[in-house]
Parts: sequence; structure tokens; C-alpha cells
Amino acid sequence: MKNQWNRKLITALFCLFSLPAFSGLRPVNLRCEYKTDPVGIDTPQPRFSWMIDSREPGVRQRAYQLCVADSKELLRRPGSDIWNTGKICSGSNFSVVFPGITLEPARRYFWKVRIWDESGRVSAWSRVARFSTALLSANDWDQAKWIGYESLPDSMKVVPFVHGKGDNLGDRLLERAVNPCFRKRFNNEKQITEAYAFVCGLGQYELIINGKKVSDDFLVPGWTNYAKSCQYNSYDVTNLLQNGENVIGCLVGSGFFYINRERYRKLTGAFGFPMLRMILHLRYSDGKDERIATDESWKTFPSPIEYTSIYGGEDYNAGNECSGWDNKGFDDSGWEKIKIVKGPGGAMKAQLEYPVNVMEAFEPEAVYSPSPGKYVYDFGQNASGIVELRVSGQKGDTVRITPGELLDKQGMVSQKSSGGPFYFEYILKGGNTETWRPRFSYYGFRYAMVEGAAPANESQKEATRVISMKHLHVRNSMPAAGSFKCSGDFFNRIFNLIDWAIKSNLVSVSSDCPHREKLGWLEQAHLMGESVKYRYDLFHLYNKIVDDMLEAQTEDGMIPSIAPEYVRFDGPFRDDPGYGSAMIILPWYLYKWYSDKRAVERAYPAMERYIAYLASKADSNILSHGLGDWLDVGPMSPGISQLTPVSLTATAFYYYNALLMSNMSAILERPEDQQKYSSLAIAIRNSFNRKFFDQEKRDYGSGSQTANAMPLYLGMTEQDDYRDVLSNLKKTIANDQYRITAGDIGHRFLVQSLNQAGESQLLFDMNNRTDSGYGYQLKKGATALNENWSGEEFLSQNHMIMGHLLEWFNNGLAGIGRQENDAGYTDIVIEPQIVNGIDWVEASYQSMNGEIGLRWEKGNRGFLIEATIPCNSRAEIILPAKSRTQVAFKGKKKETDRMIQHISEKDGKVVVALLSGSWKLKCNYKKRK
Repeated sequence: MKNQWNRKLITALFCLFSLPAFSGLRPVNLRCEYKTDPVGIDTPQPRFSWMIDSREPGVRQRAYQLCVADSKELLRRPGSDIWNTGKICSGSNFSVVFPGITLEPARRYFWKVRIWDESGRVSAWSRVARFSTALLSANDWDQAKWIGYESLPDSMKVVPFVHGKGDNLGDRLLERAVNPCFRKRFNNEKQITEAYAFVCGLGQYELIINGKKVSDDFLVPGWTNYAKSCQYNSYDVTNLLQNGENVIGCLVGSGFFYINRERYRKLTGAFGFPMLRMILHLRYSDGKDERIATDESWKTFPSPIEYTSIYGGEDYNAGNECSGWDNKGFDDSGWEKIKIVKGPGGAMKAQLEYPVNVMEAFEPEAVYSPSPGKYVYDFGQNASGIVELRVSGQKGDTVRITPGELLDKQGMVSQKSSGGPFYFEYILKGGNTETWRPRFSYYGFRYAMVEGAAPANESQKEATRVISMKHLHVRNSMPAAGSFKCSGDFFNRIFNLIDWAIKSNLVSVSSDCPHREKLGWLEQAHLMGESVKYRYDLFHLYNKIVDDMLEAQTEDGMIPSIAPEYVRFDGPFRDDPGYGSAMIILPWYLYKWYSDKRAVERAYPAMERYIAYLASKADSNILSHGLGDWLDVGPMSPGISQLTPVSLTATAFYYYNALLMSNMSAILERPEDQQKYSSLAIAIRNSFNRKFFDQEKRDYGSGSQTANAMPLYLGMTEQDDYRDVLSNLKKTIANDQYRITAGDIGHRFLVQSLNQAGESQLLFDMNNRTDSGYGYQLKKGATALNENWSGEEFLSQNHMIMGHLLEWFNNGLAGIGRQENDAGYTDIVIEPQIVNGIDWVEASYQSMNGEIGLRWEKGNRGFLIEATIPCNSRAEIILPAKSRTQVAFKGKKKETDRMIQHISEKDGKVVVALLSGSWKLKCNYKKRK
């Protein structure tokens, strides 16, 4: 206690006599647990981060002071807060860990920070940021019971789910689930200072308090294996509560929790009928707390949602609405008492990944009638979404909306590529114009066909009129992290093609498609990870995917190809090293991108089990199972690898896993493990080269694009053989008429092996065409990336698995990268790849320290490069000039000289090392032939 008071006294005196704040320096973009002002963090040791804003170049943090309190007022009085670090001599401005002082559940906290730069100048205090805690222990949920409208007997449950229609399930899953409304009235006579709702409605829910939705979140909570974990959402609802009577309303739908045997379904199964578990935590001005939880006192009634399925669509009968059911003054005497039901068994876990929201809206570009009574709306963009319908008509009129990606030869909406029948159906209540949107199902579509109503401007006989209809694009609401554009409009169109496939498949998993499957296939999570991270903040989603894999891991250590593993696929579709390796690759990515060591620590035991599983399957270090280079372009229809041996791709991933395990062991300071996995990687590499490298032909395996690209990029090729293998890869590409033949697994390695070798002109030439690859899809009219290169109409028209060119746009054309030993992009490398056909490039990436910005533009004799390096970072800019005399800076010479750390010549290029700031460099270079 004495030491504690001494610390506070020292801190107070330090604050009193410290130097005046420097106005040109301030901490900004404060984040707790990698979010801005988060509600519902579930860790007792949250991490704090901030960025640094300064009008001066070369700024680096040398110390910080951080304070946490449970009120803003206490933050103004040094020594009266919960945590005051005093001045900490450290340059770290992210992942600053709270020391484990006890935090209370369901409470709001405030924090601020100030910093000192390398000259000893102190900034002003930052703005006051805040965070609130979730329910921090399993015991916090003891008061809340699972409630439902009906209970599904254990004998009728189907877990794991069944692949396909489930026609062999007898009488199970034939009936529709009731999608219930739940209601709870309570009185409050005290002044509420804080109120938090912690809610889990399975499969999905909407929460309403006193007639107002608590959020715009869609499809919450996130999808999990509900037998292992059930996510709940945390909301600050203080401003929604009133003195006197209050009403909680909750509408719950089936989601992935109950999928019956009706309409289209990829799989069929049930954890139970829709159910709810919730706690409303109230804190009063007198310091006392109260909890209102789901129990026997709640009431329930069937909602107007007569059918909903994550795969089949949604039907809504507005004639069955109970007006005002979710507000005070409603007579619920006719409602039923709830049933206490058995939960699915999973642990309650706060949802930390960003929720799905409506992110964009499309008006129809055209409306036409291919057949009497049928009206097709063309929204111009294939995207994940729902419709918003405004309609007028008589009570009982029924409007059916069938979405799809394609049109058939008659101009009707086709679901051949996306799975059907799927449709939305709305039954009118009659009267004024009615507005409706589905709540618990979505689809990937560009077109929507309306039956049962005519557009308002049509002179048809239908009395029911569509006043308007929109396509509402739904996706994970994670913040954007970067941008790209260039002088080549064709490549900008490719960028948009890929970007729409990415956006359409980021929900609470990284899905394969937004309609037919909606499953978390793991190979694309890691193969597309480097591409997607340049566009969106993946921190929370990828941490959630890591947790999904931890729950999906089998007893023998195998990682299945999808997570959550709702259904167990057969053979190579369940067990493929190219997919399961996400268990090792994603924690590594989270560390390298965001300097997040916790993912590595959390997943390390599972990673050890997985690589041990692979070892048990290996024969002399060679693996031979899996799908191989799925969807490569060969003589047969796309599917299992045709051009590349399955054993080659599987073993290459085995090697990469061992290499990353060695790296992560070093991070965790496990020297014995580091040596063990390093030795394993060397052994696998040697076995790989003995088996697959042809000393006479000087290439690998079958000599396909994938066969040579994988060992080149992964560093498996002996140094003396590198140039020969690269030359043979280029010859293979030429023999393939410069068309892409690599598939789902190999394409990323093809792109990055060429980029790594400085062959960006070849990449440009391969993709600057309309007879194959991305250009062929654009020529066909695609607006999102197709499932395979030829874009057959029986395959999905909205898949991101081949989108790896986006990575090259950013780390190749723009050249934004990091040093090998860097974590968090504080030690930046910028090396633009200049190609004929592109005159300028603009790109940005939001690193942990702030935005890295870049623009280059070339002329006849050189190019101008402009780079923005965030505070607390440094960068090496590598320029295609042979001598430093060819490089000139634009700006004040004295300031520029002070910020240049060094200029050197290396491998025929000039390397300029700079501190933070905005820089302009002109480089004269010899133009490419």
C-alpha cells in the first residue's frame, strides 16, 4: 500500500512539473483491443494502441504515459485513476498491455495517453477514449437461462450436419421452426448511469428496446460450432432506457442453427429450435447493480417470419404482425409463457469480430419483363445482399422475389450457379405503402425477379405495385485498410472485380461464396490473406477464424478444410494440407501484420498437434493426400489437380509449416522447438528436392506453373538452381500461350514467385488480355470474380479464391512491403515494379503506425515517387537507378538531409533509407525496352 501511494505521489509531482506540451505532437486514433472505443471486450488484460500525429518529419516516440480510470473526472486528477504508468521509456505505441489489475464486468472505462519524442518534447494528452467490458467469467451467465418457443427433442437433432438434402433422415427436420418473438417488461424507478445488453439469439436475432432496434447489425451473433462456443453481442443501451416501464423485445431466426429439409440447402442439420439467452446489466447512480436475465417470466409468440433459412430464403406475412409488441403499452396477455430449453452446450463468448451490416445500396439500372407477370430488376453489380422492398396492395397479396447471378436465354433469373430454389416472399397487410427487408437470410445476386407485383410505372393489370426495390449489400463491417488505383483502367476493373468478390465473402467467416455454400473454406483464408489485408482490417475476423480452427481440430490433430465444421466432407475434401495449414499460417500472419503475439501463443499447442499429424501421414517426409491444385486449367473439367502432383503441393505446405513453426518458436522464446522445427524444415526440403527436382530438365514435378512456382516462392530451390527453375517457369508460361493454368492453390505462388523475381512485366502481359483470366471474365460481363478462370455458368460467379493479383497490385506495382524481421509494418520497404503499360500508381495501406501512402508516375527519362511514411516508422525506398547521382529529392535540402539515414547502391538499384514524413523523389532511369 505504501509503495502504491509513493508511486501516485511521484506521478502527481511528475505531471505537475513536466515540460509544457509540444503542440506539434499528439497521440491519435486511440484503440483498445485493436478497436476504437469498443463495447464488450472480454479480456482482463486489454491491449492499448495509438498512432502519432506530427507536423514535423522524422518523429519517433521515446516514452509514453498512459492512464485508465472508471470516469472522465478521475482522469483529470493524477493519482486517482485505476492505472497510471508514469513515464515509460519505450518506443512502443501498440499492444501496450494492461497489467491485469481487476476490471469489473459490464463497466465503462476511460483512458488517455501522452508521449515524448526523441528530443524529449512531451505532447498534450490525447482525447479521452473509452472501452467497456463484457461478462468476464462463465459464472456471470449463471443467472440467464436459455429460453425458446418450443424445444427440439435430442432425438430430432442432427449434429454434425448432413451434406446435401438430408432425404435419408426419416422424419427429422421436415418441419419449419417457429421464429419467435420474445418479450420482457420491467419497471425502473432509479437513475441509470450505465446499461449493457449481452445477448445471444441462436441462430440469429434482432434486439429491440422500447420499440427501437439497439443496432443495425445483421446476422448476429457470428457463426460458430454452437456445441463448442456461442457468441454473444454487447451493446451499450443506456440511452434507450426510461424511467418507469421498459420493454425488451427480441426476434430470433434459424440461421445456421436449424436448417430444415425445404428449398435449397447445401447441408441439413439442427442444434435445436431458435432460442435466446440474454442479460441486461443495469448500473444505478447509487452505485448498485441489477441484472435482468432470460428466465420463466418472459413471454413469447410466433413472429410474422413464417420461414427463414440461411440457404433457402425468407417468408414474411405482414398480416400476422403484432403492432407495438416490442414497446410499452402492448397487451401481451394472449402471449405464451416461454419454455426453458436445453442450450447447445457451447461456452458463452463475446463476439469481437465486426458484425455484418448493410454497407452499400444499389438502385436498379434496368427493369424489364421477360414474361407476363414477371419483372426482372438489374442492379448492375453481383454482390452479397438482401432486397429492400417498398410495395402497396391489398391484404394477403403475395410478392415473391427470386435473386440470382445470371439470366437464362429467356431473360429469366437463373440460380444454376448459386443454388435454388431460394427466394424472398412477402405477404402484404394492406393499406399504406409497406417497407420490408429480410432479417435472417441473404444471397449473392445481381438480378432479382419479382412475381405478384408490377413496377409502379407499369400499366399492367396487377393491383399490387412495387414502389421501389433496392439491393442492400451486406458484409462484415470491418474498416477499410487500403486503396489502389493506376493509370490502366483495365487493371482498375480487375481490382474492382476481385474487390467485390472479397467484400461479398467477408461475413463472420471468410466464405467461399455468398449463396450456394457460405462455408469457411480455409485455403482461401490464408492464400488470399495477403491480398485482403491490403484492403480491409482483418485482425478480428482472422482471430475468430483461428478460434474456429481450434474448435474444429480433431483428436488426432487434423484440421478440417472448413471451420466451423458444420458438416464433415469426405476424403480429400476434408483433409488437405493446403487447407489445414491455415492453422499455422494465420497466427503467423496476425503477428506479422499487426504485431499480435497472442494469436501465436493461443494457437501454439494446436499448431504443434497439427504438424505432428502431418508427420504421421508423411512417408520419408513426403505427403501425398489432398485435392492438390484445385481448379487448375487442364484437359478435363475443373476439379482435383490435373497438372501438378498432389504430393508436390502437399509437401510444399508441410515444409512451409515447419519453417513457420521454427519462426514462431523463436518469437515465443522456445529454442529447443526452434531447432526441432528448423531441422524438420531442412529435412522436408531435402526430401522434396530429391523427389521432385529433375536435375536434367531443371524443373520440378510435372513442370507446371504451380509445380515450379511453389518451391521458388517458398525458398525450397537450391540457390544454384534458382535461375534455371525460374527460366523453366517462364518457358512453361510461354508454352501455355501466357495463359494462367495454375489453380486455387498454385495461383498465389505463381504471382508472387514472378513478383519476387522482378518479373512484373510478365505478370502484366499475362493479365492484360481478354481471352483468358480476369479479362475473359470482364469480357463476359462479370462484376465479381468467378469461381474458376473460365467462369462456367454452373459454377459460382462470386468467389475470391483466384484474386491473388490484388496482392501484386499492392506489393508489386505499388511496392508496399516490410522488412523480413518486421512485425506491424514499422520497418517498411517500398519497391515499385515499373512496367510498360502503367504510367502511374496510387496506393495506401493502414499500418499499425498509420497510413503508408505512395504515388509514382513515370515519364520518358524517369519517374517521380511520392511516399508518406507514418511517425514511429522508417522506410527503405528501392529505386530502379544504377547510381545515387540519378536520385534527387524535392524539398528543403537541410530538412531532407537530416531525415535521410543513408543512400546506398545494391544489386543495380539505389536504396534510400528515410524516417517518417512526406517525401518526393525524382529518379532518372533507363527505360525498359
